[in-house]
Amino acid sequence: MDDARLDRVIEAAIREPGFSGVISIRRGPDVLHESAHGHANRTYRAPNAIDTRFGIASGTKFLTALAIGRLLDRGDLSISTRLVECLPLERPRYDPTITVAQLLSHTSGVPDYFDEELAPDPESFGVGVPWSELRNLRDYVAVLPDTGMKFPPGAAFSYSNSGYILLGLVVEEISGHPYRDFVASEVLRPAGMDSSGFHAFDRLPENTATGYIDEEDGTWRTNEFQLPIIGAADGGAFSTVGDVARMWHAFSRGSIVSRELVEDFTHPHARAEKEGEHVHYGRGLWVTTTPGQAPILAIEGYDAGVSFRSSFRPEDGSLVTVVSNTTRGAWPVLRALREAGVPA
Repeated sequence: MDDARLDRVIEAAIREPGFSGVISIRRGPDVLHESAHGHANRTYRAPNAIDTRFGIASGTKFLTALAIGRLLDRGDLSISTRLVECLPLERPRYDPTITVAQLLSHTSGVPDYFDEELAPDPESFGVGVPWSELRNLRDYVAVLPDTGMKFPPGAAFSYSNSGYILLGLVVEEISGHPYRDFVASEVLRPAGMDSSGFHAFDRLPENTATGYIDEEDGTWRTNEFQLPIIGAADGGAFSTVGDVARMWHAFSRGSIVSRELVEDFTHPHARAEKEGEHVHYGRGLWVTTTPGQAPILAIEGYDAGVSFRSSFRPEDGSLVTVVSNTTRGAWPVLRALREAGVPA
């Protein structure tokens, strides 16, 4: 697709209903398109910029998977290590055979504290404690369902935020360091992601977009009272499109985890039936394996005031990242790009 047609596709996609965020399309070292739209702060009419930090919601799960990968490469864990072997957790109704591999691929059967099959609307979801009390990973133990398994470990795929909270707790238990500190030193730093990290809503750094929830009557509210006050192992990190690009390239060349783990993480381990015939889950990322086409890897996030997806095709280095500081803003842009033949 030539640059002029790509620009026309994007202009049409953002026109209605007013996209707020950043669109980045690259191939290898070449930037084919990059543009920022809307406001990072509506109150002060501060515009978004290419280097603005945005929440990436569940895109954070890949950072958690990479943190586990660092422990795997060191030999501190194995992919078949059982959860009960490395994490003391009083949940007698959880199957004792749950493994690290199953948690990474959402096949553990662990009941989810935010089960998207039961509560699909992030703008109205709540937990049993105030969001402001969820500051540390241990705080999440109180909201993890103490119920029976959804299915026996390994029997099916079911997206589980709880499973990634458990993986974050494993990182803390095995490494001896707080989860966020470990991710910063062992994942973000090796990847060169200097503008990324976990920031509390009451301490956001400069050049960070506020998330917005648009109401039906035309008004809006911020998302600071609709999400945990600071991100955790299942979601809530902040990043830039540039840092996301650095992450993909560092991952693919084996600079964060070993090449053996790169191969394992990008293998389609679990069929995600509700997502489409050719969509699978690897370890911390989605894998689309359409016959006759090169596989596409993706991370994505969807939360109140956050919509994000980044798709990477290792074969030619194609990279499409769309991030918005509204709940649904990224999806129309991604749909228009796909319809135009862009691997998004």
